[in-house]
Amino acid sequence: MTIDHDAEEPLYLQLAGILRVQIQSGQLERRVPSVKTLTQQYGVAQGTAERALAVLREEGLIRSRQGRGHFVVPPDQRPR
Repeated sequence: MTIDHDAEEPLYLQLAGILRVQIQSGQLERRVPSVKTLTQQYGVAQGTAERALAVLREEGLIRSRQGRGHFVVPPDQRPR
């Protein structure tokens, strides 16, 4: 999956969608890539990556720990 920089959908929502699919499919099981890695991998700005992660936090798919990173919430602990 790639980011379409010319699409009408905001980049942060595209990135959140890509990560959501990876989480739900089991591709991402524990740790979510760092903001720096996401910016390099998908060619987005730091703020875009941070905003995408915020969307996933609000959805209950990931948790963030200061100084440790972002982690996938186990399926049995996610909101329904």
